Amino acid sequence: MASVLVLNATYEPLSVVSVRRAIVLLLKEKAELLEATEERIRASNLSLPYPLVIRLVYYVRVPRRMFVPLTRRALLARDNYTCQYCGFSGNSSELTMDHVLPKVQGGKTTWDNVACACRACNSRKGGKTLQEARMTLARKPARPQFLAFVVLSNASAHEVWGKYIPDMGQIGAPTSASVISRG
Repeated sequence: MASVLVLNATYEPLSVVSVRRAIVLLLKEKAELLEATEERIRASNLSLPYPLVIRLVYYVRVPRRMFVPLTRRALLARDNYTCQYCGFSGNSSELTMDHVLPKVQGGKTTWDNVACACRACNSRKGGKTLQEARMTLARKPARPQFLAFVVLSNASAHEVWGKYIPDMGQIGAPTSASVISRG
């Protein structure tokens, strides 16, 4: 199912929800429609435009200290299923989690120290540092911000969202989808 970008009353990006949830928010008049496709959703006594972006009518206070837990799946999504050493793109079975500073040399399993790697690059690097293995990373690993992570890992993200999310790589206000789902 497609997704809809939800903005706070202040036009700050909050979350991404299903079309069904967006329609419920619109029908309960908890949100207003900002962007839609020309396609319409029809029911027996109702016809609505297919929503792409909605804005909550009332301001929702959001916690500012949300973080994305480090899991293999989250790491693959952050690195776009691409080896950070050679650029190979593959599915989850072809990619591994590599410690930039190896665990045997004191490296921790943190967002700043893990990168997605293909099996060949992970084997080549082994327990060596980047310098010892003479390898470089495509980009420095970092903890993803929540909304950026949701948007970038969402295959159905619509190009119109760019108007409301100026720089998808550096979104300021992390939030939780659970704030909206209580409605």
